[in-house]
Amino acid sequence: MADNEEQLQSLDELAAEGDEMDLAAEAGFEEIEALRAERDEFKDKFMRALADAENMRKRSDRDRREAENYGGSKLARDMLPVYDNMRRALQSSEDADKETNAALLEGVELTMRELISVFKKHGIDPIVPEVGDKFDPKIHQAMFEAPLPGTKAGDIIQVAAEGFMLHDRLLRAAQVGVSSTPA
Repeated sequence: MADNEEQLQSLDELAAEGDEMDLAAEAGFEEIEALRAERDEFKDKFMRALADAENMRKRSDRDRREAENYGGSKLARDMLPVYDNMRRALQSSEDADKETNAALLEGVELTMRELISVFKKHGIDPIVPEVGDKFDPKIHQAMFEAPLPGTKAGDIIQVAAEGFMLHDRLLRAAQVGVSSTPA
């Protein structure tokens, strides 16, 4: 009987060791699951940080391009009155004055050509509407509206000042007079 008791005690010890091993295995599985969850969390944070870095790179590239293309818009806008005054000076000279002030007018024309060349170099293009064109509020500014026989409502009847585009943005709208003649 002592032998049986020893065997029973031995079986009880083995069962207790098995329970301890099950508990240890269960704790190991829980630890593995916790590590997997932590890994997934770090992977998610890494992917988000990577996406944020890519978005920041794209944003800074876009900002750099905009600064290159449109950074001088303030200076360009300030130069437009110079262009207007030179254009008026050339248009106001009468034929009699042209002979007397030929050298002066030639200098103004050369300066005007140089100014236009600099504008083109920096992506500034004139908007030159013609009388009879259709009014486009995206690029024209109506300075006045008047009925004019022989025109349709919305036709340009006078051009007061040219407009300008800086690349694909409006720098200054062309200033025009528009017909209000009813259809």
